[in-house]
Amino acid sequence: MATYLEISCGFIAVFLALYYYFTSTFNYWKKRGIKGPEPIPVFGNIMAPMLAKQSLADFLTNLYKKYKNEPMIGIFARREPILIILGPDIIKDVLIKDFSKFANRGFKIHEIAEPLSQHLFFLEVERWRPLRTQLSPVFTSSKLKGIFSLILDCAKHLEKYMDTLVQKGEPIEIREVAAQYTTDVIGSCAFGIEMNSMSESESEFRKIGREIFATNLTTFLKFKMKEWMPQLYNLLGYVLPKDKTMAFIERITISTMKYRKHNNIVRSDFINTLLELQKHPERVSGIQLTDTLLAAQAFVFFAAGFETSSTTIANAIYELAQNQEIQDKLREEIKEFDAKNNGEWKYETVKQMKYLDKVFRETLRKYPPLSFLSRKATENYTFENPKLTVLKDAKVWIPLFSIHRDPEVYPYPDKFDPERFSEDAVKVRHPMHYLPFGDGPRNCIGARFAIYQSKIGIITILRNFKCDILEKTEIPYEFDPVAFIMCPKNGLYIKITKLES
Repeated sequence: MATYLEISCGFIAVFLALYYYFTSTFNYWKKRGIKGPEPIPVFGNIMAPMLAKQSLADFLTNLYKKYKNEPMIGIFARREPILIILGPDIIKDVLIKDFSKFANRGFKIHEIAEPLSQHLFFLEVERWRPLRTQLSPVFTSSKLKGIFSLILDCAKHLEKYMDTLVQKGEPIEIREVAAQYTTDVIGSCAFGIEMNSMSESESEFRKIGREIFATNLTTFLKFKMKEWMPQLYNLLGYVLPKDKTMAFIERITISTMKYRKHNNIVRSDFINTLLELQKHPERVSGIQLTDTLLAAQAFVFFAAGFETSSTTIANAIYELAQNQEIQDKLREEIKEFDAKNNGEWKYETVKQMKYLDKVFRETLRKYPPLSFLSRKATENYTFENPKLTVLKDAKVWIPLFSIHRDPEVYPYPDKFDPERFSEDAVKVRHPMHYLPFGDGPRNCIGARFAIYQSKIGIITILRNFKCDILEKTEIPYEFDPVAFIMCPKNGLYIKITKLES
């Protein structure tokens, strides 16, 4: 009897200890006068996203609507307090005015389990700042002009590849086609390698790219383990085999660098920039420029570069298929510039296309790559209105998808309307109400590159093909609750027909 009682008391003690652990922070926002939903033990406020029952975009949008009149919302990710900021002036303070106080993104780096997680997107400010300074020249206008012909070559392959698909007369999963095109672009412009993704035999790079953003059960569990038990996940890196996608990119990057050094090959691309950095380590004093650290930068260029742009191209085609008048108007602009330049597309030509730019920006308004921006305080910080002090390492989220779908900012937000980005319309909006690439010093380093490869992809498709919806087209589509980059759960199927010459 005594033993049974002792065991029962032990269970109760453990239960109470766990309950206290999971709920001890739950008064954090109430004490500070910040409104928010009631958390529940273990999950905090994010049970549905944690269990893949709801996308973070939909979760944050529901919160945004409920607390629309609040400048800030306090939630809990499990037991960790997260501050969601809604006021545009407060957002500007965090991203721009007081950037130095929120210079970190707050993502965990797993140097043992995932060595290539040491990339610009995740890196803490101490390593991020000097690396960003040295890598930024890769994405200047002058460098983009130099590689623009490589993008055009990939676009020609895209046109031929779509011809073969159209001849089959089947619905086309446009996101996959766009991903094959952007994989080729990244391969050519970053690694100096012809990927041949748009061929009968699928390239290794396309297989790896698909696996990086796979949303199967294994990937889901791995992602959750990184979130819930980061220390254990990192320790497992000592005994478990390397992630094959990261190992592949690391191997390709290091072997390409060695080959170029040995053969004295100089090429105006991302790998060459890494080689220059390796030659001059004094440019980033205090940072150990290992092959792995350099390969990590190539990894994020490849992964983010093909996935975000391919999804943007696919979303643009998806919306144009539903809005034939907009599609026709954009095609007329494409024909106009095609004739004006005798079919020779140039960097400056794309820059002059105002309606294409409106369509592109409206696509990113409705479908930004990320549902929210994340920042982490580098020191204690006091917001002025409302008066709130957050401690060092506090996490702040900016729900950009929810802002982009706010009917008070963008009337009828589900409607696809490029005229939202006319000069007059843009002037009257707060600049923090449009953040597809973030803003401030830690905005997307490859934004300019992404814009041009995406626009050329859209031009190539509309110049040669007509896009329509069909029975298989999901309208509106459901966001994948597991994906890191916002994307459709069930693919984007479009009817594509060849235009008469």
